Amino acid sequence: MNPKAFIFDLDGVIVDTAKYHYLAWQKIANRLGIDFTHEHNELLKGVSRIRSLDIILGLGNVEAAEEDKEKWLVEKNEDYLGYITNMNADEILPDVERILQYLKDNGQKIALGSASKNARPILEKVGILHFFDAIVDGNDVTNAKPDPEVFLRAAQMLGIAPDNSIVFEDAVAGVQAANAANMVSIGIGDTKTLHEAQYNFNDFTEIDTDFLQTLVNK
Repeated sequence: MNPKAFIFDLDGVIVDTAKYHYLAWQKIANRLGIDFTHEHNELLKGVSRIRSLDIILGLGNVEAAEEDKEKWLVEKNEDYLGYITNMNADEILPDVERILQYLKDNGQKIALGSASKNARPILEKVGILHFFDAIVDGNDVTNAKPDPEVFLRAAQMLGIAPDNSIVFEDAVAGVQAANAANMVSIGIGDTKTLHEAQYNFNDFTEIDTDFLQTLVNK
């Protein structure tokens, strides 16, 4: 049996780091006089850091010079890194390790495909880096989701064709990227929001081994 490529997004899929991104962005927004809510934060899911800043500036109709943007991006990342310094295994979302262990035990290839530029240290801190055969993050790609580059590169690193690849995503842009790559898309989160995914689950506790085996056998 030839292995499939199982590709996971990071934020909101494997670990809940969205809260730390929110706090870091909120600090920048408040300084600029922009009201930045949890609802606004949803707009940043699966989006690059630069694009996220542009969205926030747009919310407040704030014009900014490139040098100011660069400064704020650095400050945001430093704040975010401060928040994730103390991350541990408690940050792993429910049943993620069960899924990863099942795939590993059954000879499947596992990759990370994330916009985060801090993916590797986060995986190290929470203790699951060893599950991944390949990591593609924001340091490795030039095109942000919904461009499929991150997932296509992950499949290529695993030596698996895109049509034998499965993506787990919690963001609309990520689901669209998986579909554009001709991969199986599995939405993790709100079904209404992620309706473009081929399969939907609220979280990994709803995914049983029979379903995983069906994906392996396709």
